[in-house]
Amino acid sequence: MSKSLKKFLAIATCTTLIVSALIGCGSSGTTSSTNAKNTKKGPVTITYAIWDKNQEPGMKAIADAFHVKNPSITVKVEVTPWDQYWTKLEAAATGGALPDVFWMHINNFLKYQSNGMIMDITDKLKSSKDVDLNNFPKGLVELYKADGKNYGIPKDYDTIGLWYNKTMFDNAKIPYPDATWDWNKLVEVSKKLTDKSKGVYGFLAPYSDQEGFWNAIYQNKGYVTSPDKTKSGYDQAATKEAVQWWVDLSNKHKVSPTVQQFADTSTAQYLESGKVAMAYFGSWMVSEFKGNDYVKANCDVAVMPHQKGKATIYNGLGNVVGAKSKNAEESWKFLEFMGTKEANELQASNGSAIPAYKGTEKGWAEFSPEFNLKVYPEMLDYGVIYMNSKTAPKWQESQKTLITKILANQITVEEGCTTIAKEMNEFLATEK
Repeated sequence: MSKSLKKFLAIATCTTLIVSALIGCGSSGTTSSTNAKNTKKGPVTITYAIWDKNQEPGMKAIADAFHVKNPSITVKVEVTPWDQYWTKLEAAATGGALPDVFWMHINNFLKYQSNGMIMDITDKLKSSKDVDLNNFPKGLVELYKADGKNYGIPKDYDTIGLWYNKTMFDNAKIPYPDATWDWNKLVEVSKKLTDKSKGVYGFLAPYSDQEGFWNAIYQNKGYVTSPDKTKSGYDQAATKEAVQWWVDLSNKHKVSPTVQQFADTSTAQYLESGKVAMAYFGSWMVSEFKGNDYVKANCDVAVMPHQKGKATIYNGLGNVVGAKSKNAEESWKFLEFMGTKEANELQASNGSAIPAYKGTEKGWAEFSPEFNLKVYPEMLDYGVIYMNSKTAPKWQESQKTLITKILANQITVEEGCTTIAKEMNEFLATEK
């Protein structure tokens, strides 16, 4: 998954959306092969919109394999950088010209789904001979469901790992991180590897939920939202303890840069310039690190440290079809193919992302043998699915504002977390 997932955009709801009948979706009991026979069109080209240039080779490999099986359908892969992707998609949705098939992120899914912009594929999945959603982690399947209906097929998933500078550990004669590490060990080693005179820190604790304090919250048996998404967990003692630990890394233990310093230097830049010994990074960062000579020569990744329990936040993209696609059946056939083992193995062997189809992740890990990438899929065993709800953009903004103030020593953890909980509960109450 793209590194840009660290920054989520809150985009205004489309205002001029017109719900129209979906082309070719009326006969839920008809199989894709039957639909293909009834299609009287000539050769068709469908568009597939993505946002990560690093994944383009893998997506084109899938498109080419699909074309071999379906010579009359050509898939054109279109790459738009993350920062422009959602702006472009918003404009296309408003103008009724969405791509035929496109990547969807959970932060924007409910907006597009609720406005009738994504094809309901529930009945098509029931009659499909090629796709079985039981082949995907349940948490990923649930991400792209709404009101009991399916709107997407999981594409990939990501977990968070502990990256570390092997050279720094070797020079200090400290064993590399492993599964025995807990928070105390992380702080202990971070202190030993921090050298302020050289601008080197032992660990990075920026404002980041998926790559940061959310992991700590669940490792400490706290929670962000209750399982039924009706209540915030920020007023829970375990959650506050975890946030306090995260804040203390920079403000008390001094092993991390401050929130002000992170405004000038990104977390990736710290690792890539040899200015940090350890940091949390999602699996989507592998493509960038693989292309960085310093990281390739000096760094590796290990499992996350634990506290009261083990946890790593995981998330995943979904492939969806535009509800107004003029090539609805052809687009469905491509979406269906992307849900097969064959397509997921192609994604893995091209190093695109960890494929969502169970058992196909080995090729992804082997694509970059310079790193111990097998730890990423291994951690899915205790993964915690990314927290989301209908009002997530609103309560996530509240969370960001207040946690940032805590990190900047403007308010206490008690004050900040109590306020987050209050505001979150108000937002969540409107979802009933």
